[in-house]
Amino acid sequence: MQEDKNKKQARRKRHILLRIDSWIDSGLWTSASRFFDFWEDVTVASRKLHVRGWKKFLINIADDALTVGTAGTVLMLALALPAFEETKKDWRYRGDFAVTFLDRYGNTIGHRGIIHEDSVPIDQMPDHFIKAVLATEDRRFFDHFGIDFIGLARAMSENARAGGVVQGGSTLTQQLAKNLFLTNERSLERKIKEAFLALWLEANMSKKEILSLYLDRAYMGGGTFGAAAAAQFYFGKNLTDVTLAESAILAGLFKAPAKYAPHVNLPAARARANTVLSNLVQGGLMTEGQVVGARRNPATVIDREDVKAPDYFLDWAFDEVQKLAKDGKIKDHTVVVRTTIDSGLQQAAEQAMEGSLREFGEGYKVKQGAMVMIENGGGIRAMVGGRDYGESQFNRATAALRQPGSSFKVYTYSAAMEKGYKPETLISDAPVTWRGWSPQNYGRSYAGKVTLQTALAKSYNTVPVRLAKDVLGTQVIADTAKAMGVATPLRTDKTIPLGTSEVTVLDQATGYAVFPADGMQSRRHGIAQVLDYEGKVLYDFDRDEPPAQRVLSEEANSKMNRMLVTIPVEGTARRGALDNGIVSGGKTGTSQSYRDAWYVGFTGNYTTAVWFGNDDFTSMNNMTGGALPAMTFKRLMDYAHQGMELRPIPGIQNPLPSGSRPRPATGAEVASTDANALPALTRPRSLSAEATRVIRSIGKKLRDASAPSLTVQKVAEVGGDGGVKR
Repeated sequence: MQEDKNKKQARRKRHILLRIDSWIDSGLWTSASRFFDFWEDVTVASRKLHVRGWKKFLINIADDALTVGTAGTVLMLALALPAFEETKKDWRYRGDFAVTFLDRYGNTIGHRGIIHEDSVPIDQMPDHFIKAVLATEDRRFFDHFGIDFIGLARAMSENARAGGVVQGGSTLTQQLAKNLFLTNERSLERKIKEAFLALWLEANMSKKEILSLYLDRAYMGGGTFGAAAAAQFYFGKNLTDVTLAESAILAGLFKAPAKYAPHVNLPAARARANTVLSNLVQGGLMTEGQVVGARRNPATVIDREDVKAPDYFLDWAFDEVQKLAKDGKIKDHTVVVRTTIDSGLQQAAEQAMEGSLREFGEGYKVKQGAMVMIENGGGIRAMVGGRDYGESQFNRATAALRQPGSSFKVYTYSAAMEKGYKPETLISDAPVTWRGWSPQNYGRSYAGKVTLQTALAKSYNTVPVRLAKDVLGTQVIADTAKAMGVATPLRTDKTIPLGTSEVTVLDQATGYAVFPADGMQSRRHGIAQVLDYEGKVLYDFDRDEPPAQRVLSEEANSKMNRMLVTIPVEGTARRGALDNGIVSGGKTGTSQSYRDAWYVGFTGNYTTAVWFGNDDFTSMNNMTGGALPAMTFKRLMDYAHQGMELRPIPGIQNPLPSGSRPRPATGAEVASTDANALPALTRPRSLSAEATRVIRSIGKKLRDASAPSLTVQKVAEVGGDGGVKR
């Protein structure tokens, strides 16, 4: 009975398995049959699409275009993402600060904040001003969507016909995108971002809003931002009251505010205004009869007595004021700030930089430079952020990250001195390999056993790498640089001893300022005091900031100074040796492929960092730190030390010119061996702005006085005898 039951269960199982097998076979056959039927239909359809001759040619082009277009779309989207990241910040915010800046002597040097940013609604601006701007900057502004392909084609045609760049193709929206989000760096990446951001602005704002924002944010020369501030600065009137001739002056500033600023070069400004008037006529916005009066009676401007604001420094100092407010150190937002800037040294620094670039820039294929001077004590006395603030407001002294090259080696040597090494310590200048990397010296030769002093003076590359590999480690070097004042985060890879991790010019000036400070923090700062308009001191650097901390021992600092003062005498910086036997120390630096050239040096009074390079990182023409940077350093420092009490460099025996120590080569000696020596700057006799105004007022009164009425008695009354009234 049980056996029969088992047999029935076995037959039932076989039956179920047979049914499953049958279902699988049937399903596979059906699927295959349907696939082959589908493939047959596809084949028949494709045969119908098969073409020959010119039709096949068009289809192939369309197919390739679709493929390239798809790939291009993916690429453009990838490029668009970094651009749109810029829009996440609060780019509309300008702050509610109103800051008046004074130099270290109390003279007004500029303003930042709402004082220079009071805008005028676009509906209240003169019609002729709006027309002048559009006729000159973007005639098709209301017709394009952010990128004007017609205008771009026209500009390319004009440039090709002229054999150079005579006309730009950027729209007003693109210029606004650059002003709001980007820098003036000339690169393909920046142009791509600019294009995407222009499209974003057009999609999120009306044409009226874009135009209003552009007129309110553009740099207009003379330290002014926005058309309203420019009208006040140049003409002493509200923007709503400017004439057609004055509107032409203002509209001409957008292209090159430094070049066409009327208080600097009135003839150039008037010539540019005449071009703007011609644009109005050519664009059909006005007739020749309407502009002829402005041509015959060009605008005049307020005499600003050639006062030039240190704009790069003011931008940086304005950021520092906002940081103080953010940290709770000041609460008022309408303040007067006494800075550490020395107007005389600032002007000398600008002249030294411009003179160097003008005289040698073309030969060395270098277009930009930056410089920072710090007095012993930490006060920034001069800052040059670039060649032309009107052309580019990007501050290369505080914001540009560049490879310091060998000028970074001082941090490696400083760490070694702290470990007990001495300038006389012998070390091998020979081939070295570290984790598969084999650095070479500049001349691809090796000196064998050398002292650390010689290795630093001759800037051998293998020695600091050997110190990092066998003694210090890269983290110690980075920590030493940070302690000495390098604020930029540093990479701690194996190449750091040779200065491959980027820093700023301000970083290098801060770090080197430790050496004349006897190993103490340099405490770099640009703000000495912040006051309200009643004279109450809200912030004082000496009172409110912690005292300087020691970052190098006196012994280690003394050893470093002993080595560094030999570099202008027998090392790579002979062109940086100062006149009159003034002892200085410093170090040159040159990055790979001559993209960056540095010289950072110091005396007991000042530390100055000088950098030259190109914004697009193109190579210079074999320029090293011992060439133009050292020459520019010498020119500024010779000027700065005229007629001042010289401080000794800590650890240097008899460091002053009157001492018996062998002095560096004088300027005359350097010039005799260097035909490219820069001409020296001469410190002029100078008065404060207030004293100058008083003397000019007295002179004006004397000129206006008639001869018969100016009797002896009158002369006595105005101070004819030493200013004593009798």
